[in-house]
Amino acid sequence: MVNSVFVMPGTVAAPRGGILRDFHNRYETVRETLSRIDKAAREMGLPNISARLIEENGTSDQRGPEVQYLEIFAVSIATHDMLIAEGARPVAVVGQSIGELWALAAAGHLSVEDAARLAVARSQVLTRQSWDGKMLAVGVDGPRAESLAGLINHPHLVLACENAPRQSVISGPEALIEHVERVADALGWPSFPLGVPHPTHSPAMAQAARDLRATAPRVPYGAGRWRVCSPWLGRDIGDDDPVDLVAGALTARVRMLHTIRDLHAAGADVFVECGEWPVVTKFVEASVPGVRCVVPLSESDPAGAVRALVTEPAAGGPFSRVPASPGNGHGPVARASVPVAAEPVPVLPAVPLPDVPAPAAPVSYVAPAASPVPAAVAPAAVAPVAVAPVVVAAAPVTTPTSVGLDYESVLDELQTLYGEFLGYPPDLLGEDDGLESDLGVESLKQVVLLGRVSDRFDLPGLRANSSLLTVGTLRRIAETVVEARAEAAGR
Repeated sequence: MVNSVFVMPGTVAAPRGGILRDFHNRYETVRETLSRIDKAAREMGLPNISARLIEENGTSDQRGPEVQYLEIFAVSIATHDMLIAEGARPVAVVGQSIGELWALAAAGHLSVEDAARLAVARSQVLTRQSWDGKMLAVGVDGPRAESLAGLINHPHLVLACENAPRQSVISGPEALIEHVERVADALGWPSFPLGVPHPTHSPAMAQAARDLRATAPRVPYGAGRWRVCSPWLGRDIGDDDPVDLVAGALTARVRMLHTIRDLHAAGADVFVECGEWPVVTKFVEASVPGVRCVVPLSESDPAGAVRALVTEPAAGGPFSRVPASPGNGHGPVARASVPVAAEPVPVLPAVPLPDVPAPAAPVSYVAPAASPVPAAVAPAAVAPVAVAPVVVAAAPVTTPTSVGLDYESVLDELQTLYGEFLGYPPDLLGEDDGLESDLGVESLKQVVLLGRVSDRFDLPGLRANSSLLTVGTLRRIAETVVEARAEAAGR
């Protein structure tokens, strides 16, 4: 069998209705797991989680972040159960952000019920803090994203995640994130706001972390079946307290890129995503070119894909016997290097910054008896950064098209625009071809293209329509453009 790593996604879109129907029908372990999650949810005053996931035509009714987190958890742990039932055995499990909690449950360090309770407790403390923050994915490496955030010099505007060589996430106050987005756009750096219920991985989450440590129920911690690697700790998880782990991750940077490369250098040759879409595995493919990734739920025959994986001989040595080192928890490895074309680092022109309050001085924390009231924060002006003015080369401005509102005309425009960008003849771009699944257009390129569509049709709101990136086709984009232009014409 190959040396596989199971990866658990963090905060992603709510799963599709019926996504676990086949797993529920075929695997007793999946039925038992979903029943346990439902029981924990009911005890916390939440509805059953599994019903929508096993119904053929179930749809999300937007029941709040706690339900969304538990649905994502249910999909991840059910996929893990299917993998184990089909004979797959991971050499390690890795989680992205809150996905680290799913990894602990999959590895047996936590019970399914305790993981569900801790996920809900985490969501509740974040809701109570009610931070006016936002997260922005930027298509550059970590150092450049960190430098961009550092120019503004606000302590709550930070590099939150290093996902891949050319994908980083910045977390911070909403006003400053919007400013960062504008500057990134001027520099030609693709960016996209993340529609997460709770922006995290920022020092601004310190109050929520203290609240979680004070109020979350302590949970028993088991020895576990599999090794769990933590991208924010930079080492394997040992006997760490689960509540402290989840609380600490709220303010810490997630270094998924480094964890992926360490695991690969130590012998991992396949990464299996326990989720509905290729999310973490996209980071893997970008971080270690040529590595094999499998997303069972994206296959027409998930069980068949896993059986083929199980019967495949391992390419390397016994990964699980690689000795651990105190330095990073992944053994003595030489970090893999991915060549990146050298690019000049531009000097940003001086620009006015929005007025965002600086954080209050630290105070001793007392666990609240009721919902906490945010402490008053004295506003402090953000000092402007002095930089030499330069001319930044701007992309050519495209005048909004005068094309009519009919679907065929819009589709023709889109096929031409996408064909020119991708180097494809327009007539080869089918309206129902999946931009990523069929045409291989990675997510950040889709973000750039969606921005060009937004400019071409004079629809600024189109940039923030994340649904067009989840399962993007030219048909969906064309229909959205026609509908949006019709609405604009009617106003």
